[in-house]
Amino acid sequence: MDNKRNYNEEIKDTSDHQYAYNFDFDVMHPYMIKAFKPFFNSGNFLELGSFKGDFTKRFSSLFNDITCVEASDEAITLAKKHISEDVKFINSRFEEAQLPEKYNNIVMTHVLEHVDDPIKVLKRVNDEWLADNGRFFLVCPNANAPSRQIAVKMGLISHNSAVTPAEHEHGHRCTYTLDTLERDAKLAGLKVVYRSGIFFKALANFQWDKLLQTDIISPEYLEGCYELGQQYPDLCSSIFILCEKG
Repeated sequence: MDNKRNYNEEIKDTSDHQYAYNFDFDVMHPYMIKAFKPFFNSGNFLELGSFKGDFTKRFSSLFNDITCVEASDEAITLAKKHISEDVKFINSRFEEAQLPEKYNNIVMTHVLEHVDDPIKVLKRVNDEWLADNGRFFLVCPNANAPSRQIAVKMGLISHNSAVTPAEHEHGHRCTYTLDTLERDAKLAGLKVVYRSGIFFKALANFQWDKLLQTDIISPEYLEGCYELGQQYPDLCSSIFILCEKG
């Protein structure tokens, strides 16, 4: 486990790679909410890894009792500028976090791939933080997304699940596929009850950001990519598994 990581540095954009793109905020976040909504429980809500609060803000209209755990104190400071004062922030690594209660809904999106010991953290979710009837929403970038597979064929990436230098600089430690994500969840004791993908994606994030500034992409096209992703989860931008307490 790397205790010397600088989480404030990891969230900064580099010369050739952003930590997050408009595609994440404007496309992926709404479709993640759409994928999650049918499974939400009433009651409290825990977000593991809140970054600057953009995704958190979307949950504030759905839940009254929200707690966020975030390792970067700078990200929390930025989040608090546009998040309701009712949202509770805990500045801690997941490995050391001490939470006051169990939660009916726990969300971890595009975070597990940053964790040094993912099974240890998932085990804490199962054993300590998830309520008996709670649900855990786990989403990670997909190694088999067509955009990554194309990058491999172009010689930009060595293999689908590679961690590129830019990704490593942003704190990535692995790149998951559906089978390896489910493997780690089960090794941690979680019960996987549903698996899917979110948004069919053949272009890189920076390419999507350019397209979204034009009129080439319509809302209907975006919806089509989302629906196609339900049919072909292994060709999605992100993979999604829903877990219950094991």
